[in-house]
Amino acid sequence: MTSSGDLKDRYAGQSLFVLGIDPCGSSGSVALALLTGHALEVVEQIELEGRSYSATLVAAVSDLLKHSGVVLNRLNAIVAVNGPGSFTGARVGLSAVKGLAEVARIPVVAVSRLEVLACKGGVESSALDAHRHEVYLRLGAAGGAARELLAGEDELTTMGLVGTRIAVCDDAAAELLAGALRGAEMVRTETPTAADALRLCRARVEQGDFVDLALLDGHYLRRSDAEIFAAGVSRRDDA
Repeated sequence: MTSSGDLKDRYAGQSLFVLGIDPCGSSGSVALALLTGHALEVVEQIELEGRSYSATLVAAVSDLLKHSGVVLNRLNAIVAVNGPGSFTGARVGLSAVKGLAEVARIPVVAVSRLEVLACKGGVESSALDAHRHEVYLRLGAAGGAARELLAGEDELTTMGLVGTRIAVCDDAAAELLAGALRGAEMVRTETPTAADALRLCRARVEQGDFVDLALLDGHYLRRSDAEIFAAGVSRRDDA
């Protein structure tokens, strides 16, 4: 499978079909885009609603390609949102991505949902509800490396983010940040989708900024409840 290289050189003068998959929110989405030169056109997007949407993801991809008249091996790349967010969604979604990519030898770009949200809001930083009175937080600076972390109210109050503009798309994250970060500005935006991920990653697809499928994993920022519970049981057994 191709893991690097410049698609502009490999497919000079051709249009590229790129599939986007975002399985990480309370709902998911899949989208297909056509990349011609430096222009990216989203052909179609399908929203996946409900708690069990991850189970319908592969069928949605099949429907999307069928509607667009594109066969799987005609795809030139997949853009996969790998978290943070739903543990189940990310795991099922990435399993689907790996299956599709391996079968049809399609290179994959992985991107953080926080980065997609920040880009959608036109700012460097973003936050998503992580439940348990915590947020997944991306802190970025123009020209500098962004960092992403899990933060609760206590951590947030010590960060001194006066003047920081933070993109948010859910009420829980906005309320927690507003109470803990008195000097920060909340930039409300719509929930990020697979189409937004495709737009953000256009240049990465062109430049061949692909991941090694063997190393592709969820960007969780926190252990799952099952892992936390298992660790707790193990500590009690060792006591």
